[in-house]
Amino acid sequence: MIRAVIFDVGECLVDETTEYASWADWLDVPRHTFHTMFGAVIAQGRDYRETFREFRPGFDLYSERERRAAAGQPETFGEDDLYPDVRAALAGLRRDGLWLGIAGNQTTRAGRILRRLFSQDVDLIGTSDDWGASKPDPAFFERVAEVVPVSVEEMLYVGDRVDNDIRPAREAGLHTALVRRGPWAHIQWHTEDARKLPTFRVDSLLELSGLIAQFNGPGR
Repeated sequence: MIRAVIFDVGECLVDETTEYASWADWLDVPRHTFHTMFGAVIAQGRDYRETFREFRPGFDLYSERERRAAAGQPETFGEDDLYPDVRAALAGLRRDGLWLGIAGNQTTRAGRILRRLFSQDVDLIGTSDDWGASKPDPAFFERVAEVVPVSVEEMLYVGDRVDNDIRPAREAGLHTALVRRGPWAHIQWHTEDARKLPTFRVDSLLELSGLIAQFNGPGR
């Protein structure tokens, strides 16, 4: 059975269009150019952070975030940046009696924003900065296993990336759902791993309730 659903953040719950547009502006790069390079880097199987180094060699994302914050331009997102299905999907899964969590590669600052947005909707919000472990490191999912109050085989991790979300979560023993949105999911969608590894493949988070009910079976 699936008793708990844990969500990734970027391009799963949060549409990062505004965030990456702000990075293009910070780097003084045309947004279309930045977004095109971003997709090319992902398609080549490279770390997305190499996108920034294409425009500024030696770029360090963590320290640059702090520079932006000091300049009055901290990372930020809000209700308008959530994908349209998020609120209804969370409410439906809660009505189904499932334990809900949010856990992703996010900064402490982003964690505070997530808690403002979702503290009434989920049971746990954890970030890589909070835990000192980032996906796809197995330690990240070991931490998930520690804090979620069901066994790993009763957990479903929902994410948009095969490499960062689906494969490592599955290797840790969790069920997984790949949601097709954001650059990674669209680029990876037709790969063999994207077809074979996830327990579910969805175009909307609203599909999860029915799929989980079917998976769990009648009366379970």
